[in-house]
Amino acid sequence: STALSELKRSNMVVETGSESAGSVGRPATTLTLNPEAGTCIGILIGQSEIQVIVADVSHQILSDATAVIEPDYSPARGVEVVRELIDAAYANQWRSPDALLGVGIAVGGPVSPITGEVMRGGIPNWAGVNLHEMFGPMFDAPIFADNESNCSAIAEMTWGAAQGFEDFVLYTLDLGVGGAIVSGGRVLRGIAGGAGEFGHVVIDPDGPLCRCGNRGCLEVYASFREPLAAAERHVGHALRIADVVRLALDGDETCRRLIRQAGEAGGRGLGLIGSVFNPALVVVSGRLASAGALLMDPLAESFERFSLVKGRDMPDFARTLLR
Repeated sequence: STALSELKRSNMVVETGSESAGSVGRPATTLTLNPEAGTCIGILIGQSEIQVIVADVSHQILSDATAVIEPDYSPARGVEVVRELIDAAYANQWRSPDALLGVGIAVGGPVSPITGEVMRGGIPNWAGVNLHEMFGPMFDAPIFADNESNCSAIAEMTWGAAQGFEDFVLYTLDLGVGGAIVSGGRVLRGIAGGAGEFGHVVIDPDGPLCRCGNRGCLEVYASFREPLAAAERHVGHALRIADVVRLALDGDETCRRLIRQAGEAGGRGLGLIGSVFNPALVVVSGRLASAGALLMDPLAESFERFSLVKGRDMPDFARTLLR
């Protein structure tokens, strides 16, 4: 009651005007987060795309825009694109950026939980960039910066497949391979933000060179970078992962094969992760997950084959779930 009174005084919570009858005492008044209290911005710094979302306090998305950007773009170029997307977002609706409450920035690569510095960039030019210093002059609001998989894990706990789970692993399959570890309802970041970097576990030290500088990383085998290039050669023009998924779902056998192979390779890596953590839940994230069963079936079969503890070994209530 005290907390709600404070939220109402600060105009963050408002009454809806409706009442619901309780079993004892006077009818309860229904409250909601105030959509007019301000806005928040979410920024995804991806390898080939930058996405900006503007939402109000009630979680309603007001704008969602993505810009395709050249590979290995500079931080200065990234800031320029972010500024353009934000200006366009606020120009198309009545809310003012002056009521901005906070900014969340997700980037591919470990981010120091102390300084906000990108430790090893999924985008090579971003390694060493301090996200707070880079974007701070653009916003008069608090900035939260983290690895994109850690942000995804928070989102899945809040709205998605991990609601009700305090312990799970998030596994990201995209142009890179990443992940997050959640224990006791908290994302484990590690001392320098490097926890959950599943894609850079070395599978074969004599294997192909990975963009991180090591050889034979899981990402070399399970990311969709090379399959995407193969799909582009197949159709004769540039594609995005979403395009390959659409072609596969429409029946293109080459694209279907590439996604199945990515699922099988991803399952091998997930088997290693399963043997380490034996999680109650695995949430598969990344743009490749939109392929649904076309990806998930070979991934689940491969995971079962390469994980130490099999699904059949666990009681029904503890059987590992793939979502």
